Order: sequence, then structure tokens, then C-alpha cells
Amino acid sequence: MSSTNLFGLALSLLLLFHGVVSIDYGAALTKSLLYFEAQRSGVLPANQRVQWRGNSGLNDGKDAGIDLTGGYYDAGDNVKFGFPMAFTMTMLAWSAVEYGAQLDAKGELKNAMDALKWGTNYLIKAHNQPDVLYGEVGDGDSDHDCWQRPEDMTTPRTTFKIDDQNPGADLAGETSAALAAASIAFSKSNPTYSSQLLTHAKQLFDFGRNHPGMYQNSIPVAGKFYASSGYEDELLWAAAWLYGATGDKTYLDYLGAAGNTGGTRSMFSWDDKFVGAQVLVAKFILEGKVGNSGIWAQYKTEAEQFICNCVQKGSNNVKKTPGGLLWWQPWNDLQYTTTAIFVAKTYSNYLSASHGSLQCQDGAVQPSDLTSFVKSQVDYILGSNPKGMSYVVGFGTNYPKQIHHRGASIISMKENPTPVTCKGGYNDWFNKNEPNPNVVDGAIVGGPDENDGYSDSRSNFQQAEPATVNTAPFVGVLASLA
Repeated sequence: MSSTNLFGLALSLLLLFHGVVSIDYGAALTKSLLYFEAQRSGVLPANQRVQWRGNSGLNDGKDAGIDLTGGYYDAGDNVKFGFPMAFTMTMLAWSAVEYGAQLDAKGELKNAMDALKWGTNYLIKAHNQPDVLYGEVGDGDSDHDCWQRPEDMTTPRTTFKIDDQNPGADLAGETSAALAAASIAFSKSNPTYSSQLLTHAKQLFDFGRNHPGMYQNSIPVAGKFYASSGYEDELLWAAAWLYGATGDKTYLDYLGAAGNTGGTRSMFSWDDKFVGAQVLVAKFILEGKVGNSGIWAQYKTEAEQFICNCVQKGSNNVKKTPGGLLWWQPWNDLQYTTTAIFVAKTYSNYLSASHGSLQCQDGAVQPSDLTSFVKSQVDYILGSNPKGMSYVVGFGTNYPKQIHHRGASIISMKENPTPVTCKGGYNDWFNKNEPNPNVVDGAIVGGPDENDGYSDSRSNFQQAEPATVNTAPFVGVLASLA
């Protein structure tokens, strides 16, 4: 490369890092919704845009005598984990509820609703009786022993459930939240479906409330991969969504009688929903549905303290990398960034609508300050960072090429239908030091380390594995900025 070209590249990276070059949020939004198509299980629709994927998991549920085809693979493997899948759908639904008009303006509302319905259709199938919910298909250990495309996996597709004898209030609560939030998202476009979602959401909330306990005690195989730290947060989160969907005081009373509103949380994630419940209750206050005192004020204060800590104006600020990214932990850190910025952007909308501002320990924060903060984080994720790397696969030219993802790393069935064996996949594909043959557009990888470092290697699963929980909140954030 000539010195002139090198100078040009250096200058453009410098300008990008300082936010001078405009970033196409609309293009990033389009890719983020394509990602969900790459994660689909079951019989793919005729209008599937991700062409390198094929049908998979067609016998799911057979061992239990029910149809559990469909839904999503959670990350770079071929297991359907109900707990993170439900959280993914709740955040996708919240994105659609909050940013439906913006999604529509970018021509992406239908794709967002299709992605949501693909997940909620599966959750309805998994809830085949009021007090029964199937929470996993496949087994993490046997699945992780193999490196195969979902289309030709040979691993066991065992089903696991919770019921009244083997409860899981966290799994039931999160699934209830997902279906209640989705019922709001579909209320105008498909009222019949919305009503069906709400019926399931109410039954699941009652199931969870009447049968306390953590789901990994009933589904131990899930505990190795997605162990829950408690169920109180999921039930509050579900109650908040159900109140939003129904206006029924029963759910408000449940929120008002909570023995634990969560305190100031350090993160918002598939395991910890307290921040989500706190923000929804704060919205009820700002809308005048409940008073700003007692337990209601407590929820609102806790939500605001979390946001203050994220924007570095609180009493216990979230750590940042030298390049400016919020940073929590080495394993899949970006999942916490995307949920935090979703909450910050959405709360800025609630404050704007009520002409309010955020009073943090280090001074007042205006809704416009929250938006600027969110934009800085999004720009980092999309390439405005010290490595000049986009952590959204397929966005820009410099993005992770060797992500830890079975389907992406093995040649498509459509190009070569020869079955890939369990161990053969490791020898022939996993260990290849070459870019993946398939690009999973819109996948958000785990992301950089605390010093903005990133190693693009398939074996680096802490940093290089994308997950659906990373992308779902990002959909709403991108729609708001696009």
C-alpha cells in the first residue's frame, strides 16, 4: 500500500474514531434483523433472506410427543435454550413497542415483527398446558462436543420442561414477559394473535407466582449454561408488562407488594431483569398511572441510579475501556452494553415526553445527554474505536471474520450437502485459520476486552461468539438513531 493510501486510511480511522464520519445506522439496523434469520430453527419460510441456511431441528419435541420445531438457536451452537430465547423476544418486542414508527420509517417493521413472531410462535408451542413449559431442546454438553451445521446435527434433541411438580418461576416469568410485551407489539396489526399471546402470558405468570423456584433445579442441564440467580426479578418484569398490556390492577398490586425491588443493579441481562421492571414502573410514574412516592419512587430511583452509573454521573459508575466502551466482564461483554444503552435511550424518550430530566449524583442529565451517550456507545460498536473494528458482523469492511458459530464456519449445505460429522467438523472447519465461509450479517460478537483488545479467532468463544441477547436490544437502539 502506498504512503498516500496509508495516510488516507489513517485519517479516515481517526475521523471515524472522533465521530466525524457519519455512520449508516439504517444499514446496521437492516443487518441486525437479518441476524435473526441466521439463527432460526425449524422449517425456514419461502421468503427467507439468509440463503446459506436450511431447515433444521425438524424432529424437535418428538421424544415428548409434541411439536417443538421452530424458535432460535441462542448463539454459535445448536441448542434451543428457553430462558435467553424468551429474554431475546421480550427485548425485541420492547424494541417494536417503543420504536415501531422508526422501524416502519426504515422499512424494517415487518422484518422486526417476523423475527418476533418466529420466537413467540415457538414459545406458544412450548407452553402446551397452563402449568407446563418446555424450557430446552438439545443438550449443551453433547452439542458442544460436536462441531456441525444445524442442518445435519447428529446430537440428541432431548426436551426438558418445568411443571407444577418441577417448577421454574424465572423461566415462566420471563416467558410471560415476552408474550405480554409481544401482545402489545401485535395489538394493532394482529389483535387475534395479540389476544392469544396475552392468554399464555397470564397463565405463565400465574404458574410462576404459584410455583416458586429456580428453573435449573428442574432442568439441571440448563444450569451449566444459563443458570438463573433468582426468580423475583422475572415475576416483577412479567407483572409490569402484563399491567402495560391489560391495565389490570392485579399486576400493579403485585408490583406494589414486592418485598424486593432490586436496589441499584450493576447490569441488565438475560439473568437480571430488575432494571427492566424498574424502568417500566418509572414510566408508569411519568405517565401519572401511579404516584411518585413510597415503593413506586423506590423503583424509579433505582432505575435512574443505574442509568446515572452508565453515563458516568453516578455513585458507582460502570467501568469504561480506554476507548470509551462500557465494560463489565471478559465473557460476552457487549450483551450488557446493548441492554444498558437501550434502557438509556428509552428512558430519554420517557423523560422527554414528561419534560423531565435525570438528577444524578454528579449533576443533571438531559434527555439529549442520554442520546449523545447512547450514540457514542453505538458508534464504538460499529467501528469508531481504537481498533477501527466493527463488532457487528458484516457491517463495514473490518469486522470479525472467524466468529465462533457452527453454521457460519462450515460450508453451506446448499454448496456442499455432504454431512459433516461430529468430530470431523472440528478437524475440517473449526481448526481452519481462514475466514468463515458464511457471513452472519448483524451478529454482535462478545466484543473487546477491558483494554479495547480483540482477537479474531474461532476458538476465542469469550469474545468471538455472538448471541441473540446481544442483538435484540440493539434493534431498538439502531431504529431510534436511524
